[in-house]
Amino acid sequence: MDSRDAIGLLSSAIHTRGGTWADLGAGDGVFTRALAEVLGTGARIYAVDRDVHALASLERWAASSIHDVVTMTADFTRPFELPDFGDAMLDGILLANSLHFVRDADVVLARLVESVKRGGHVVLVEYDRRAASQWVPYPVSSRQLSALAGAAGLSPFEVTATLPSAFGGELYTAIARKS
Repeated sequence: MDSRDAIGLLSSAIHTRGGTWADLGAGDGVFTRALAEVLGTGARIYAVDRDVHALASLERWAASSIHDVVTMTADFTRPFELPDFGDAMLDGILLANSLHFVRDADVVLARLVESVKRGGHVVLVEYDRRAASQWVPYPVSSRQLSALAGAAGLSPFEVTATLPSAFGGELYTAIARKS
């Protein structure tokens, strides 16, 4: 995934600037950087991942960037590890290629949405039409979005973009709002 594709996928869904967001499962930050570009310099982004080495690359970028990106080492799938994002609720969360690592995606997503303010956004980037594998153990197909939204107290997800994947199937971007 290159940065141009990542920016394209996110800009199809996110039409606001600024705010406080979390990129959960940020890895080395391909989508964190894209989110920073889409949201602009008035945004604060918490990049959360359990891989300290992947976050180190993102920290180096953030140190020389005009964007406000804070890295946090944590496993977003574990309730006791979810970081404290401060007093303010999040304007949005991004789960880009990370929810497919979660067996109980509906339960985890419902818990994560508790950190999002009313009217805030939840953006997913996931694979569609892809069989389970070691790289995508629990695929989140677009057919599952209605059930995920209902379980998390979200408006229905809207798929805003798709992109053929070099690894089979296609990627999609979907956005929902917290009711």
